[in-house]
Parts: sequence; structure tokens; C-alpha cells
Amino acid sequence: MSNQIRRELPRDPEVRALILQAQGLHLSRRKLLAGAGGLGLAGLLAACGTGGGGGGGATATTAAVTDISATDKNVFWANWTLYLDYDDKTKQYPTLQEFTKRTGIEAHYVEDIDGNDTYYGKVQGQLAAGQDIGQDIITLTDWMAGRVIRQGYTQKLDHANIPNIKNLLPALQKVDFDPGRENSLTWQSGYAGIAWNKAKYPKGLRTVSDLWNPDLKGRITVLDEMRDTIGLLMLDDGVDIASAWGDAEFTKATDMLTKQINDGQIRQVKGNSYKEDFISGDAIAGIVWSGDIVQMNFENDDQWEFVIPEAGCTLWSDNMMVPIASPRKTNAEKLMNFYYEPDIAAQVAAYVNFISPVHGAKEAMEKIDPSLVSNPLIFPSDTDLAKAHVFRSLNADEETKYNSQFQTAIGA
Repeated sequence: MSNQIRRELPRDPEVRALILQAQGLHLSRRKLLAGAGGLGLAGLLAACGTGGGGGGGATATTAAVTDISATDKNVFWANWTLYLDYDDKTKQYPTLQEFTKRTGIEAHYVEDIDGNDTYYGKVQGQLAAGQDIGQDIITLTDWMAGRVIRQGYTQKLDHANIPNIKNLLPALQKVDFDPGRENSLTWQSGYAGIAWNKAKYPKGLRTVSDLWNPDLKGRITVLDEMRDTIGLLMLDDGVDIASAWGDAEFTKATDMLTKQINDGQIRQVKGNSYKEDFISGDAIAGIVWSGDIVQMNFENDDQWEFVIPEAGCTLWSDNMMVPIASPRKTNAEKLMNFYYEPDIAAQVAAYVNFISPVHGAKEAMEKIDPSLVSNPLIFPSDTDLAKAHVFRSLNADEETKYNSQFQTAIGA
């Protein structure tokens, strides 16, 4: 367990909901090659970085943007919750403080993303109009990153300002949603699996179907990210989510989800804010993201256990991008470059406990917290990676159809 100071969560879910309005850890769950364990981390992450991602929406109005980075020493960054190292004593982000010390650029960081679809809905109108959304970096999952890049909602990166891009894991350097990494850089990767409160449910879970046990009725949360929740349900039903499955398999999974919601088995469907239900005790088990449980355990006396279901889990990645009308692109690129230094990447990984995309971070971790070098949620084993699957790429029509079907299932 990391000895880094972890962030305490606001307890009031309404306050958190107001603070958060946005994302969902999805990630591109692209085609997973057979025999993922033999591929190792690089091979599986490569699979994760393939697949275009669908979805409609207007393309952006071309924006005439003047980069004011030379005179405006600020950078604004929107990210998911609990996704950057935080010192609870000083109420500061140590690596952001170091970035400002080195560059003179003041970083303004907000945990504004609770789900990919919700955040997209929040900013899409402004992006389509070529307007500044007030953020110089946004952090979205592969499939959504592919959508906003395709729609022209991002600015092309100047790699000359990001020399540390050389430290990006080789398997993540080539992704088909962003050839040449012209518009995005990976922030972190991770799993979606299942977890439970060990004291309140000592018999534990091994499969997704275990979540439907009668003694868990009304105490279950699942993620509002379609690829993670439906992906796990499909895997539990024996479907290879990387293969050419179709309407029948997807509908069977959404029918199961609808049944469990209507029967009261599932308490709520949420993005990142599901953690509040776990901490309050309103939920004692559910479909979750791997790093969240490690963080919550550090702050709350190791109350929960995360496992990869017997049928497998999903794998995702999130990406940093510069929105179309950001006037501080150079500052944003300098921040990206900073976080691709192995020592800095290791410091972040020690806090967030997700898979680091930076080559050299594992070696740097030896100096920060040697106990984490063997943490499989940061530096996965081939055994665990063999159980991780990437949700296949959807075309635009499928994206629209399946998203609509999922939203209907969860009553959104």
C-alpha cells in the first residue's frame, strides 16, 4: 500500500454531484487479440489503443485561436476525481506545485469529469461552435477521445513542446483513433471489475452474477459507462467482447441490466461518484474501477476488496487533449511533457494506483514506494492481463444504437 497521502472525499453526494458534472472512465476497449497473456502489458495496451469509436454530433466550427501562453502563465485542466496526487495536509497537488515551480505556469485543476457522455453533453455545444470551454486540457476515454478528435474538437499537438513523448509506452504510440498521436496523450489505464465491503459481505464475490444474490438487493451500484457495465455482463454470459458480437448479445445484457434495476437489486447507476455510496455504506458491492478501490481502502481502513471476475474484466485508457479554442495550448503541452517524466509519472501512479503509460515509471517507483513496484493494478502481471478484455470498436451507427439502448436500460 502506498505511503502517499490520499485525498479525503466529500461526503455529501449532492455537493459532489455539483462539483463533478461529467465523465466516466471508459476507455477504448478495442479489439483484444487472442492470447492476451502472451502479449504482455505492451500487447494488451496496444489492443486497447485500437478502434475508432463511433457516435454522431456536429463537427466543430473552425476557430481562429491565438496562443497567449507566452503572456498568460496559466493552464486549466479538467480531469476525473481522485486522479492526481493530493496532499490532504496542505490541500495541494504536489506535482502541480512542482510544475509551477519549474515553469512559472499556474495550474488550475478541477475534478469536473464524472462520465464521458455527461461531460461531452456539457461541453459539446461550445466545442461545435468553436468556443473556449475554459479548459486547456480535458481527459477522456479512448472511445470518446476518438469522437472528439474526429469531430475536430481538439487542437493538433506540437511534439516539439513535448520531448518526453518518447517515454510513452511503445504500444500506446500507435492508436487508430489518433494516428501519430497528433491530438492526444494517454493519462492512465485501468480495469473495470467487481468489489465489495469485506465486513458487510464476508462471503465475497467471484462472478458478476454473484451481484444478483438476494442478500445484496438494493445495495449494488454499477457504472454508467456502457462499455464497462455491459462489457462485464457480456463477459459473464460467455461473450468475447472483442469479437464480432451483435444485437442479440448486446440486448441480452441490457435486458439483464434492466431486470436488476427494475427488481431493485441495483441501487444506482453512476459515474465516478459511485464511491460516495461505498463510503456511506449505502452500497456494499458493485461494478467498479480498479484504482478507486485501492484509494478508498487507503483512506478508509481497507474496507473493500477488488477482483477481476472469473469471466474477465474490461481494460480502459484515458487521454489528455487540448480543446479546439483553448488559448493556452503551449502551456498545456508543457504540462503534458512534465507528466511524462518517469519520476513524476511514478509519483502520480503511487497515488492513483492505475496503470502508468510512462516507460521508466516502474523503475522510478523503487525510490518513491518500493511496495508498489509489485502492485498488479499499476504494473500488471501477464496472468491478470490475460483476463482483461477490450470492448470492440463500434461504428457510428452501432454507437448511436447501443448507447440509446443502454441509456434506456438505466432509465437515463
